[in-house]
Amino acid sequence: MYSRIEEKLKAAFSPEFLDVIDESHQHGGGTLHETHFKVVIVTRNFDGLRLLQRHRAVNETLKDELRSTVHALALHTYTPEEWHKKSGTAPISPACRGGSKLDA
Repeated sequence: MYSRIEEKLKAAFSPEFLDVIDESHQHGGGTLHETHFKVVIVTRNFDGLRLLQRHRAVNETLKDELRSTVHALALHTYTPEEWHKKSGTAPISPACRGGSKLDA
């Protein structure tokens, strides 16, 4: 799943920086695999787009994965200028609060 997400985002956005992080180990007592991801993506494609538009574009690109395997997707979307102002760091993901669809 990790590779599929990375490949799709590279093809759709030609990012200057892309980091796809599998955070599944932080959820479900370590029993979940490749279901929770954090994506940090920096691309000129986001120039002039609001945060919601950026997230919609990424979600549309990954719609098949979100419908099936991926339970959670934390998005950090930046233009190159925004990324430079942040000194190339993204926020740390908060602890999981539960609610996996696999818990049912």
